[in-house]
Amino acid sequence: MHTIFRHILTPAVGMGIPRYVNLSHPLALGSLLLALVLVAGGAFAIGNFFGQRDAANAPALQAAAWSKKLAAQQAELGETRRYLQENINALARRVGLMNAHVVRLDALGQRLTQMASIDAEEFNFGQTPALGGPESEGQEGEAAQLPDLNAMIDQLGRDLDTRELQLGVLESLLLTHELNEQILPDGRPVTKGWISSNFGKRSDPFTGFSTFHKGIDFAGKQGAEIVAVATGVVTWSRDRFGYGLMVEINHGNGYSTRYAHNERNLAKVGETVQKGQVIATMGSTGRATGPNLHFEVLKDGRAVNPLKFIGGAR
Repeated sequence: MHTIFRHILTPAVGMGIPRYVNLSHPLALGSLLLALVLVAGGAFAIGNFFGQRDAANAPALQAAAWSKKLAAQQAELGETRRYLQENINALARRVGLMNAHVVRLDALGQRLTQMASIDAEEFNFGQTPALGGPESEGQEGEAAQLPDLNAMIDQLGRDLDTRELQLGVLESLLLTHELNEQILPDGRPVTKGWISSNFGKRSDPFTGFSTFHKGIDFAGKQGAEIVAVATGVVTWSRDRFGYGLMVEINHGNGYSTRYAHNERNLAKVGETVQKGQVIATMGSTGRATGPNLHFEVLKDGRAVNPLKFIGGAR
């Protein structure tokens, strides 16, 4: 075998002459191995130091990361709470408006019940309507979601508006009907008495000639009460040629009534009188043969047969 020599060429300090180290020498080889061990150990020590420092700082770093994540979650939770609170406030306002609608509808319903003469116990707006029905089989109820709840409230609000409008129209119709019932001549103008002369042609009681009688005569006792057959405004309350003391009432819709030959007029011009109110007392003033009431009904200024109204017929 050949002896192998390895040399490392290194410049001599302060000299330009190269120096050779014989690596096959045991002392040189040991020195080289020792140097390698020292370098590796230093690198290991440095790595271990930094590794231990990172391990020591790991909990702090992890805690900082958790804290940051928790702060973000808290901010998100706060935003969610704010959003929910805004929706709750909006729903509360809408429910308040709907409650006001319900109160008005209840009041309107009670008025309509009274106007239509419906039994209060049969149609009581002060009580919650009773509900019922069998339980659905094989189906579980689902909790209402916020979008669904908003849609339900919107639909309920529209339903309430529609119902209020419909009830308002119904109230107007009932009021008009009730007003017409009050202003349309209907019933007898005297509390006591009997018909002594009808509407139409007859022999004049003073001349015997055939004349047209524009009203109906009710014979009775002197001083008997005369009542308005409909609500209206008094347009005449004094003496009139041939009629004696007379009261004339305008009821609107082209209708007016006359009450003549009175002993005394109680209603004054411009006064609003109600149906059934006493407006005069029976007498024999004007062209009359005795105590009686001459009663006329005029439609658009023309005399019509009062019998159509006395009997309730139209």
